[in-house]
Amino acid sequence: MKKIMSITTDSFTKRDVELLCKRMEQLFDEGFYPHLEIYREYSKYNPRLNGEMAHPKVFYWYLIRELYRLLKKGASVQLNKKRARIALDDPTLLSHMDEEEWDFTKKKLFLFSPERVDLSINRLLHYTGTLPELFQRYILFTNYNMHVKVFTEKFPDAVLPKSESVQMPTYHWVQPNNTGISLVNIGVGPSNAKTITDHVAVLRPDAMIMVGHCGGLRNHQHIGDFVLASGYYRDDRVLDDIFPIANPVIPNYLLNSYLKQALDKHGIEHRIGTVFTTTNRNWEFSANETVQKIHQSRSIAIDMESATVATNGFRYRVPHATLLSISDKPLHGKPKLSQQAQEFYNRSKKLHLELVLETIDAVKLNYPEGLPNSSIRSINEPLMDGI
Repeated sequence: MKKIMSITTDSFTKRDVELLCKRMEQLFDEGFYPHLEIYREYSKYNPRLNGEMAHPKVFYWYLIRELYRLLKKGASVQLNKKRARIALDDPTLLSHMDEEEWDFTKKKLFLFSPERVDLSINRLLHYTGTLPELFQRYILFTNYNMHVKVFTEKFPDAVLPKSESVQMPTYHWVQPNNTGISLVNIGVGPSNAKTITDHVAVLRPDAMIMVGHCGGLRNHQHIGDFVLASGYYRDDRVLDDIFPIANPVIPNYLLNSYLKQALDKHGIEHRIGTVFTTTNRNWEFSANETVQKIHQSRSIAIDMESATVATNGFRYRVPHATLLSISDKPLHGKPKLSQQAQEFYNRSKKLHLELVLETIDAVKLNYPEGLPNSSIRSINEPLMDGI
């Protein structure tokens, strides 16, 4: 291991941190994983942290923010040249990124191995049709082109995907220091939701919000009402083997608070409760078992993505929330039919996105350096601030 650069708390500037991050990128380009050692004398339990990086350029904003915070608190940071990069076509690559071998409760400097980051960055380019460094701190997920249209009309200078034919076309309203918003059209279903959140999580966004439609499950709900998730019934099944169903998953309290404020400000009918996420788009064809689960869980809405996004948000320590709009009421004689659905979409699409954008504005105003997230940390987790 060779020392490349170090910064101590005695004398440093933001420029020093920026230079260190540049040196990290140079190391990566030279064929090495940048290795960071951090010593926090002030920490009782985890004074020494260390970890390796890949593609530091993709999230400079994050690295600069977190390293600067650590130094301001009294930490010292050292950059080393330690290990050569593993090519993405190397047969040993997968052995370095198996999540079953990770200890999620004792995370060191970063959650992801550099090999995992390298692969996820490559796949983001493939799936989204945009450069990974274009991703902003605040990420919205939708499965409707109409939300894309509203987004690009509001932000006419948004960066578009290289092709609309990619699997999950992504649109970026790019702002200085990555403070803008990215919108990903993830398509339909929990498999897609898991795929994109697996890869987006390596970018360490400040928030992920699901902006979708759902079936309303209560008598007094109406088509066009909104649903703010306070919890999830995980019938999506795609994460059961790696994150047991017994583990509770709840949205970020502050994100939900700001979404609630936006709904109240506009006087919009809404309910707060459990969202039931299913893997079966045609669950109505064999409804008895599903309906029993709905009654037992007191679910107020059903969809196919929200619990998956939330579960990965929780697993990967990313603040997350869900705001859905009711497009049909399958248990009350109002299934999703083509003409009625189109009328609903035309009425709801602009308002739906505006509510979420107002929420992000509130987050940026009150927490410009990232939301507090003690709710998604482990009890003994030696994290950098702001993760």
